[in-house]
Amino acid sequence: MTHTPPGSRHPKILLFADSYVGLEITKYLLNTFKNDISAIVTTSKNAVYESANANKIPTFVYDASPTFINQLPEGITLGILAWWPSILKEPLLNFPRFGFINTHPSLLPHNRGKNPNFWSIVEQRPFGVSLHKIDAGFDTGPIVAQRQIEYDWTDNGGTLYRKALLTTIELFKEVYPSTRLGSYSVAAQTTQGSFHYARELDPASEVKLNQTYLARDLLNLLRARTFEPYPPCFFVDDGKTYEVRISISEKKENL
Repeated sequence: MTHTPPGSRHPKILLFADSYVGLEITKYLLNTFKNDISAIVTTSKNAVYESANANKIPTFVYDASPTFINQLPEGITLGILAWWPSILKEPLLNFPRFGFINTHPSLLPHNRGKNPNFWSIVEQRPFGVSLHKIDAGFDTGPIVAQRQIEYDWTDNGGTLYRKALLTTIELFKEVYPSTRLGSYSVAAQTTQGSFHYARELDPASEVKLNQTYLARDLLNLLRARTFEPYPPCFFVDDGKTYEVRISISEKKENL
């Protein structure tokens, strides 16, 4: 379906931004569409906060208290979550007139939730990034835009994560000029896809020495958790815990 335009050439954007993606999207908006931004919310007095302050944009450090919403400017038309680490709840969720658009590092509905770079490899699902509307579910809102990221045996959890960072920024820059005016269509997530909690990652990363694995599945598990400096897969033997990473490269033909 097509989204209803705000009817304004200068929408009032509320930007929630964190981490590298949030900072790059903040810089892009400040450099290109500064008049769109009514306020920026971030997680601490970090680079996003400093960049917004330098441009004299009202800036807030987020807290989950019920009174936080009272600090925000009125008349917000659209909210944007740029790599935002926490879940927004009502009444903040419905504060912008046209809701929030979220950046998510998976090809929804595949791998909703946490650690999609890991689960995409383990479950051999398509990978990519999505911009989607926020609803009351976990990454279940209608899709605004997506871009698939191809990967092969030489990729691991770290390379997929880094590809997702860059692709999210590229996709946002491509889509925002139309999104800001409401002239975009959304598509419902029509298949079940998959979902994972953060707490599932560590148990799934244990290699059990007496368990039978297909070679393909074991290699996928090892490379999915290879993402330095974060912990890799592990196994336990004789009361000791061992960590294991893997490197896969394509063999070059001899000239």
